[in-house]
Amino acid sequence: MRYGFLGLGIMGGAMAHNLLQAGHSLMVWNRNLDKCAPLLEAGALPGDSPAHVAATCDVTFAMVSDPVAAEAVCLGPAGVLEGIRPGCGYVDMSTIDPATSRDLADAVTSSGARHLEAPVSGTKKPAEDGTLIILTAGDRSLYDEVGPLLDVMGKKRLFLGETGQAACMKLTVNMIMGGMMTAFSEGLHLARRSGLDTTDLLDVLASGALANPMFAGKGPLMEAGRFDPAFPLKHMEKDLRLALALGATLVQSLETAETAQSLFAQALEMGLGDCDMGAVHKVMES
Repeated sequence: MRYGFLGLGIMGGAMAHNLLQAGHSLMVWNRNLDKCAPLLEAGALPGDSPAHVAATCDVTFAMVSDPVAAEAVCLGPAGVLEGIRPGCGYVDMSTIDPATSRDLADAVTSSGARHLEAPVSGTKKPAEDGTLIILTAGDRSLYDEVGPLLDVMGKKRLFLGETGQAACMKLTVNMIMGGMMTAFSEGLHLARRSGLDTTDLLDVLASGALANPMFAGKGPLMEAGRFDPAFPLKHMEKDLRLALALGATLVQSLETAETAQSLFAQALEMGLGDCDMGAVHKVMES
């Protein structure tokens, strides 16, 4: 079996590397060709376009930034749809809205191929370590077929039913995470202005019911003003917007998510989009 991987950013590059390390034959493509270089050196084959990769490979994975990029890679000129063959598989691991995911699935299945949505929960380090949580929906036969590859990239995988359900799960998870991050940042600032040592706050949080890897990992970095991107802030703002749109579709009010999204939007206006999402901390300072 030959596999393809489209999109080699912070997440996709690490995920594709793990597939190579596991011994899978891989063809890769990225809009910025420089990002292909480490994988080509590790043994991957170069793809000329998404269409070329999909035409060559039995299953093609994609990990791109947003719905616009997902549509372009699949449906645009020289996109996956121009190359994919009947019976082959397309696994879209991007975080997009359920409506776009269903549109892509309809286009892929209309060509005789199979489609699986498979967004992931996790950031740079879990992607590197192969410990992502992979949320899937769509074609069950494709899910069963690529299960061993998903297990290389993640520590847990779920099949959630019809296309769109995995996207809903991913947006819900990231909406909660965005709200946690803004509340955490406000708490750090409140503690400092109260004259408390924020390391004591982090110790208290780590010792009780609020203990979690995000606070433990990002807290010291945020306090030190270090925002190297593990999960770029611009992507969190995008995910919050998509969650709010999903809430509107379902007539579900999301007041805390609206507040979180507005804070991340302010951070974008401050030019922090390419920083880690923890850079929302700087909005509180201003």
